[in-house]
Amino acid sequence: MRTSSNPMESTCDVQHVETRAISVGAWMVLASAFVGWMFDAMDLQLFTMIMLPALRDLLGSAGSNPAQIGGLIIGAKLLSWGVGGIIFGVLADRVGRARVMLATMVIYSIFTAASALAQNWHQLLVLQMISGLGIGGEWAAGAALVVETWPEKHRAKAVQVMQAAGVVGLILASALTIVMSGLGWRWILAMGAAPAVVSLGLRFVTPESARWQRSHEAALLHRGPKMGSLSEIFGMPLRRRTLVGSLIAAAMMIGSWGGAVLFPVLLQVMSPGLSAVELTHQTGVTFMAMNAGAVLGFASTLVVVWLWPRISRRAVYVSYCAGAWIATIFLYTAGTTIPMFRVAIFLFGYFAIGGFGIVALYLTELFPVHLRATGQGFSWNVGRLFTAIGPLTISAASATFGLNAVGIAIATAFGMGLLAVAFGPETGR
Repeated sequence: MRTSSNPMESTCDVQHVETRAISVGAWMVLASAFVGWMFDAMDLQLFTMIMLPALRDLLGSAGSNPAQIGGLIIGAKLLSWGVGGIIFGVLADRVGRARVMLATMVIYSIFTAASALAQNWHQLLVLQMISGLGIGGEWAAGAALVVETWPEKHRAKAVQVMQAAGVVGLILASALTIVMSGLGWRWILAMGAAPAVVSLGLRFVTPESARWQRSHEAALLHRGPKMGSLSEIFGMPLRRRTLVGSLIAAAMMIGSWGGAVLFPVLLQVMSPGLSAVELTHQTGVTFMAMNAGAVLGFASTLVVVWLWPRISRRAVYVSYCAGAWIATIFLYTAGTTIPMFRVAIFLFGYFAIGGFGIVALYLTELFPVHLRATGQGFSWNVGRLFTAIGPLTISAASATFGLNAVGIAIATAFGMGLLAVAFGPETGR
């Protein structure tokens, strides 16, 4: 039997999970986490896709720059994602994975839908920031719940299935945008309320992590380590893991989000004169090409860890990170027509979005039970804090240096990931 590579992991916990068959509860947890992450990604993407039409409507003929204000809103939302992810990651260790996951679903769905009622861009900014708190917090709780519920033999596959839900959410957002483009951006955002309804049903069927419950009870009786300590993930046993995890996640966050924020603007430049309805529709179709690539990227990782469960996580990460760097440069140098742009964005989706599958798996294996949601939540979301700087500066930088130059510059973030992962532990073996 292979024990966990995590030096702080309890051997008895590993044995307990390994010797079980896959229970009904484990399948229910995976289904709940899948749905939560799917709607998280959907609500996340909806605003990006209707951003320009919405701001055109709210700004009217005021003379303001919609792209610049859109960058401000996305930057503020990214900041909220990061803060929310860290806060809810700590809470998931302290009060439970299942209840935090479902609570974040309610937060992001209600405030995404409420954004449809915004009467000016300031209101839209505030509502999207509050929505971002919930969007940022959902992943850490859901991923920890899956990892601690599934047997170790099947854990990597379960994490990949859950992570693939993000692409399903992106596809849902694209499909809604395409189908509902004629109804206007408010109706599209209103669809973000769906997760709140679903979470009410999931609340009654999603079991809590038994491993978390044991650790939590031990902590209450002062017989185990403290749950959810931010200071402990920077202690000597875990400091390197936290720093490496944060850097590899940040590289993917900055490279993928920094590039994706520019896509609607690039599309508008290549197709001047489009109406709001036409621009919304074309944005949906273009993002669907990216989503198709992302589906294939996640599926590739799932197949790899299925066939070779002990494969080097770092080697797989390197292949996606290097591929994302090359694909992004190709996109901003060769994607000068709509057809070629969609080919390039497909490749971008495969590597830059599909690469999050291996990032998610690696982060879930870096930290022990009592710090799992805190550690992976911090690592996953600290990258969003850095990424928030991009949308705030992209508009001004693009005006000075051009969209293509800015996009290529952002792609260098993937190089940070290639360097950082060399210093991380090998968890797969």
